[in-house]
Formats: sequence, structure tokens, C-alpha cells
Amino acid sequence: MAQITEAYIDALAPNAAAIKNGRSLAKKNSFQRLCQTEDGTLIFGECKGSGKEPYSCSADFIKPDSPVFRCSCPSRQFPCKHNLGLLYAYASGSPFQTGEIPQDIADKREKAEKREERKQEAAASGEPVGASKRKTSRSALVKKMNAQLEGIDLLDKLVKQVVNGGLAALDAKSVRMLEDQAKQLGGYYIPGMQAAFRELLLLVRGCDDQEQQYTAMMDQLTILHTLIKRSRDYLTARKENEELPADTGTRLEEWIGHAWQLAELRELGLMRSSTELLQLSFRSYADEARAEYIDEGFWLPLGSDGAGDILVTRHYRPFRAAKHIREDDSCFLVVQTKELAVYPGDMNPRVRWEDMTMREPESKDYEGVKAAAKRSYPEVIKQVKNQLKSPLAYKNPVVLLHYAKLGKAGETYVLEDEQGKRLALGEIDAIRQPTLQLLPMLGAELHADQAVLVMFEHQMGSRRLTAQPLAFVTEQAVIRLLY
Repeated sequence: MAQITEAYIDALAPNAAAIKNGRSLAKKNSFQRLCQTEDGTLIFGECKGSGKEPYSCSADFIKPDSPVFRCSCPSRQFPCKHNLGLLYAYASGSPFQTGEIPQDIADKREKAEKREERKQEAAASGEPVGASKRKTSRSALVKKMNAQLEGIDLLDKLVKQVVNGGLAALDAKSVRMLEDQAKQLGGYYIPGMQAAFRELLLLVRGCDDQEQQYTAMMDQLTILHTLIKRSRDYLTARKENEELPADTGTRLEEWIGHAWQLAELRELGLMRSSTELLQLSFRSYADEARAEYIDEGFWLPLGSDGAGDILVTRHYRPFRAAKHIREDDSCFLVVQTKELAVYPGDMNPRVRWEDMTMREPESKDYEGVKAAAKRSYPEVIKQVKNQLKSPLAYKNPVVLLHYAKLGKAGETYVLEDEQGKRLALGEIDAIRQPTLQLLPMLGAELHADQAVLVMFEHQMGSRRLTAQPLAFVTEQAVIRLLY
């Protein structure tokens, strides 16, 4: 059974309101009955609700890395507040009686076992466990690619319309007209490219500094030009040669708007097995161009796998449906997963997992994180600059750095590596939240021989590469500046 702590329960909750309500149920002793099976794999109980009958809720840990939550309440949230309250009651040490497994849950377990047996039989016959049986129709795929190519032609016309008219001619009226035309791109299976064009239009009204605005717009036009050319060539080649594999070396498919399925990533060999990860920082922000909230976590795989490279989780919540979708949140435990999907990408590939267990971090974990930090600033800066040269690469690489010293050069905070090379710290536009103001609060032990997680950005105003600190790592803890 999973180690049920309050941090573990918080990580399961769909949102902050569910955490608050679940804690409240446990604190107010709203459970009329609290039980657990003798083997400890199932906890269940009854909770007072708004109706005459109490709600029956349970948390089934027969598969610790994939717990199943059930409740008779009408809530669409999983786990609901009653499930969370049950877990909080367990974590707080409330007395649970030993009881027999309810018959309905026993029946559901039996059905799940039969499904697992069929899955294992399929694996024994030569089909990989968890493999998808989906078969994409060649004609349907060609039809979709033809639609995408039509959409790319439309986007090309819109971009040329902006360029031929001149950036200075873009006013509120012309932007509204272009936004209406951009809506047509929604029917061509290129949502990523549509968002890239919307980003250009948002820049028209998003900056008071005209010079900086034009520079940002030119950069976005470069992205669009590159995206149009590469995606057109790529889709045309794939349409003409059905044997041509999907591009897994870059983020081109993601830029076009493809949503990678786990089955695809598995078939392409983009999986790591038996991985442990520790989250070093987390943030949520609104992406107006995509019309989505993005919950973003920065993780380091523990052990030698990954050689200290930072992985990223991104959870997308469309504005229109945000209240119905579980929010991601900060995670302070070590995540253990049997199968980690790694998306195509650059320095900080996106990752995802389905099943997991959690454990409390230990001293050796923090020591391992600190030991994995990059030590040569010239090498890191070279790697970051090489990535920034590509128009379609992620523009804000995140790196874990070791520093020999942390101090000030004039009014600027700087990191210094073991060879005396320095890196300036500053606030960057991508974060939208200051962290340097917290540095004077750091203890003296953090001024030398520690590790720091930073996000890089090439700032247009100063034309310099700037790094903003997100978290510090010692051999005992992760000290987050962002949550």
C-alpha cells in the first residue's frame, strides 16, 4: 500500500478547494464509519452528506501505483472531497476498524483481474503489454494531412498579409480582422500553428515599448516563417512516402499541434522504465494564445539516468473547461513510476506517466540532486545559446547549476563556478514573478558550494542572456522560490 501522507493526498486532489473540503470533513469527524481490510489494501467508510443516507466512499490500493477511488456522491471530481476526507482521516491517525471487503468492490476487483489476465495473454502472444491496437487508416491520415497543408497555405497568406501591410500599419481594427480570419485555422488540425499566429497578434497590443514590441514581433514572424516552411515540407514528404516515420527528433509535431498518445510514444521507443523523479520547482500561468492554463513542473530523474538534465511536466487546462479539469500542483515527494513517457524535444523534454507511487525524499536523494548539477558555466551557456539559435526550440531552457559562490557584483547578483566564470542573475519575462528579492533571506550556508535551478532567457532590451533562480538545492532540502 502507498505511504499515505498529507503531501501524498494533496498531490492526488483535483484542486485547492477539494483539499480544503476534504480536510474539513476529516477535522469535523463527518465519517460515521471508518474501515480497512486486514491486508491494508482497501480503506472505506461512510460520510455524512446532504441527503438522508451517508455517502459510501473507498480508496482501493490493490495496485499501489494506480489507486482507485469510488464514492456514491454525485460529484464529477475524482477523487472527490469524501475520498480525500477518508484519506486525510487515515493519515491523521483516526481509528479504522478491520472489516471485510464490500461485495461490490470485490466484484469490481474480480473484473479488473480478468482484464489484466487478458492483457497478459495478449503480451504472451507477442503483443507488448499496454500496446495499443489502434490502426490508423492510410486514407484518413492522407485526408488529414491534406487539410493541414491547406491550413498552412491559409496561415502563409495571413502572415504575408501582415508583412506586406507593414507592422506599423497594424492597429486595433486590422488586428480584429486578422483574429477573425485566424479562427478559420481551427478547422485544419493545426492548433499549434494557430496559437503561434495568435501570439503575433497579442504582441501588437501587449507592449508599451515600441522598439521592444517590433523586435518581439520580428522574432515571432521568424518562428512562423520557419514553422510554415518546415511543416509544409515535412507533411508533403510524409504524404508522398507512407514509410516515412514521424519526426521524433524535434518539437515540430507539437508545433503543428499533434497531441502525442502514450501508445505512440511506446511504439516509438520513447519510454524510460522504473524511474524516480523529484520536483524542484512548479508554476502555473495563463497562455492567452492557446487559451489555456498551463501547470508546469520541473523535475530531475534520480540516479544516473538523464545525467542531470531537467525534465518538464505540462498539464493543459483550456479556459472554457478549466473548472472541470484537475489542476496540477507542487509535489514534494519522490515520484516512482514504472514507465515514463518522454516527448520529442530539446534540452528540457516534456514527460508524462500514468501510474505512480510516492515516497518521502531522503538525504541521499538531495545529495544525488546536488551532485547532478552542471559545473561548467561556459559549457552550459554554449548549450543554451545553441538551442536559442533554433527558431522552433523552447526559448527558456531550465538548468540545474552548481556554484562555488553566490554574491553581488555591484547591484547584480552573480553565480560563480569553480573556474571563476560568472553568470548574472536577473528577472525574466517568462516567469512573470520576481524571485531575486528573496535572495537576501537565504542563510549563509547557501552562499557557497550549493546548487540552483535557473531558467534562461535572451532579453531583448539588454541583448543579454539572463538566468532567474527558481530553487536552491542543498544536501538536506530543496528551497523553492516558486511554487
